[in-house]
Amino acid sequence: QVGQVFLYFQWDSLLLEAGFLAVLVAPLRLLRWRSPGWRAHDSVTFWLVRWLLFRLMFASGVVKLTSRCPTWWGLTALTYHYETQCIPTPGAWFAHQLPVWFQKLSVVATYVIEIAVPLLFFAPIRRLRLFAFYSQVLLQVLIILTGNYNFFNVLTIVLAFSLLDEEHVGRWLGRSKRRHASAWPPSLRSLLSALLELSTYGFLLYWAVQCFGLEINWEKRQLDSKVAFTYHEFTTWLRAVTLPLVGVGFLSLSWEILSAMYRCACVRGCFWKLWATLQWAVFATVAVGMFAISLVPFTYIDYESNGKLWPGIHQMFNAVERFQVVNSYGLFRRMTGVGGRPEVVLEGSYDRQAWT
Repeated sequence: QVGQVFLYFQWDSLLLEAGFLAVLVAPLRLLRWRSPGWRAHDSVTFWLVRWLLFRLMFASGVVKLTSRCPTWWGLTALTYHYETQCIPTPGAWFAHQLPVWFQKLSVVATYVIEIAVPLLFFAPIRRLRLFAFYSQVLLQVLIILTGNYNFFNVLTIVLAFSLLDEEHVGRWLGRSKRRHASAWPPSLRSLLSALLELSTYGFLLYWAVQCFGLEINWEKRQLDSKVAFTYHEFTTWLRAVTLPLVGVGFLSLSWEILSAMYRCACVRGCFWKLWATLQWAVFATVAVGMFAISLVPFTYIDYESNGKLWPGIHQMFNAVERFQVVNSYGLFRRMTGVGGRPEVVLEGSYDRQAWT
């Protein structure tokens, strides 16, 4: 914070919060003679990483519209972004040459990935979470190729790993333990899961078409797009979903805590069962506390919802705010450089005649 506006970016706050969560996720090995790599409460603390990723991406998508920036509402933000960003890469030049209709379609894809897809982070179906993971990674890789934002995009990809499970990572490493046999006819559970998954993809496509007026222009051989809702409609929707999203997060965290409690009960040995339960109680309490105080910066996206939070949560947040263990996010709120990017120019003279 010493450099104020010149050296104070949101990804610095993100690094602080992610670093604090890493303390909770990292193994606490007090009893080294029997300290397995896996702990019964790991999913509870790891869930906080997923919640951080959700707050980062969802808020970043929402603020682009709540800021009333004409380039984001006109879907023309990327026609300026590649040229006016701080440190463009060689790939940014090629991206800047893409046709305008494709630039506008890219903004639509950004909205879908940042606003709609994060809702799948808490989906009970594994394949939907994997779809959300690869969508987020794709967005971050494209940003890395077209702009230099230091560690921000790499850190976001690391946070996205909270959407994966051991089996999927094991497949990457060739260590997958589970072998799925193709059973026919498929079970009712697998059919319902596949039906819900296909319905989710269909709804995402339908939502994108309706909200952004996607239409194929056969004469020009391009895909036209435009924002098909008003600012009032968007803020009304945001006000309606903010607190329910808090409820979804609470239910998801509660499920992880209860599942971890069951795993503690399955640990062999009375002493180790008690030791696992004690760790579960400590980390579950910390997770609930972290979730509670994070609701204050998360609901900044809708101040009416922020005012409905329990006053005790605000008091808890005010007590730890100076440590920045939880923060509000909203990347690329307004597109800069539309009318020419402002630059700081320092001039001096050695002879008081010629200025350098």
